[in-house]
Amino acid sequence: MLNAELLTGDKGRTITSELMAKFFRGLGDPKRLKILELLLDRDRNVSELVSLLGCGQGRVSNHLACLRWCGYVTATKQGKFVNYRIKDGRIRELLSLARSIISLNARRILAGEEA
Repeated sequence: MLNAELLTGDKGRTITSELMAKFFRGLGDPKRLKILELLLDRDRNVSELVSLLGCGQGRVSNHLACLRWCGYVTATKQGKFVNYRIKDGRIRELLSLARSIISLNARRILAGEEA
């Protein structure tokens, strides 16, 4: 198993390639990406996300839990609702950079070709 040190994160923890892979795995599902895009517009609760995504509450909650674990979103309770928002403004930049790279390679990505 590759355990290369890339850099040191919060509290002196070493950020390994495995940790990086887990972080990016959070973006590996189309519904999670859609949730992030919706939250870039404004804070939303689970009911809103369920309605907008067209999938069940349990599935949306699981996606949100994954996004929280990876540090993409945070939650605040307001009355009986839990509102979710983007935790770090750099998420917008990360997604924008990904779109830029994808736009240059979309045909190969879709065809499964090597660069």
